[in-house]
Amino acid sequence: MTNNKPPLIALVGPTAVGKTAASLAIAKTFDCEIISGDSMQVYKGMDIGTAKLPLAEREGVPHHLIDIQNPAEPFSAADFQAACEAAIRDIHSRGRIPFIVGGTGLYVESVCYGFRFQPTGGDSSFRESMQAIADAEGPEALHRKLSAVDQATAAKLHPNDVRRVIRALEIHAATGRPASEQLGEARGDRKESPYNLALLGLHMDRAKLYARIDDRVDDMLAQGLEEEVRGLLAAGLPSSSVSMQALGYKEMAAYIEGRAAYEDAVTMLKRDTRRFAKRQLSWFRHMQDLVWIDTNAAAKITDLLPMIYAIIAGKFK
Repeated sequence: MTNNKPPLIALVGPTAVGKTAASLAIAKTFDCEIISGDSMQVYKGMDIGTAKLPLAEREGVPHHLIDIQNPAEPFSAADFQAACEAAIRDIHSRGRIPFIVGGTGLYVESVCYGFRFQPTGGDSSFRESMQAIADAEGPEALHRKLSAVDQATAAKLHPNDVRRVIRALEIHAATGRPASEQLGEARGDRKESPYNLALLGLHMDRAKLYARIDDRVDDMLAQGLEEEVRGLLAAGLPSSSVSMQALGYKEMAAYIEGRAAYEDAVTMLKRDTRRFAKRQLSWFRHMQDLVWIDTNAAAKITDLLPMIYAIIAGKFK
């Protein structure tokens, strides 16, 4: 190795860019075990909408942090960081390289650079009062409240992302400081990784990516996304729960509960997924040490593997 730090590989990129296919080849080449860096794959029973790779298709590569949480319970970035760091230690203890693969930028970056999350606890009465404002006056009113105290966070959140808007307001109410300010402290201007880190990102032409997103949504619907959401609701999982705010689940729940027509739900899902990919790219562009891999020049992602292998091998001499 180039230094005495333990090795860590991480691969990020927007949804539908091709991370899964690349990750399996990389993992087998460098004797890795994959850690999911996706905020929703932790939930049991949420398979189709989160694009979990079936066990039979993992080609013998161990995967971690998948199906570890009841969907009725929330799972925070701090929870992920603790679980991921434990998985990294376990993988290192067996002489293998941990490999984080996912699109949740905060989750991945928190591990790569050892963020210090501010403990704020939870205030159910505050959250309920904020939800009441959203219900009575609309999500835009709640978003305006956030803009008044934390413009930076408000600019990154869509007004309809009520859960995260409320969480940002809760952090401000509990600490007296904007969530964006605390995240800035966690990220730092330049933060040294505790790992010998090979951090790569995949990107492609926006029009091509959006077409792939639309195709992925169609595939998920064909695989039974609606039936999966119906099963979760029938099992008693409220549509207001944190896990059900995931892409695919909230839109299908709106249709199933009679709040949207099927065609409108599908249109919203494709639109919201494209917007999510745009937010992902915005986050990744600010990640230090990230080496971008342009997938536009290749007919398929596997054509880029020799170049990716060379980048990783150069890091882990």
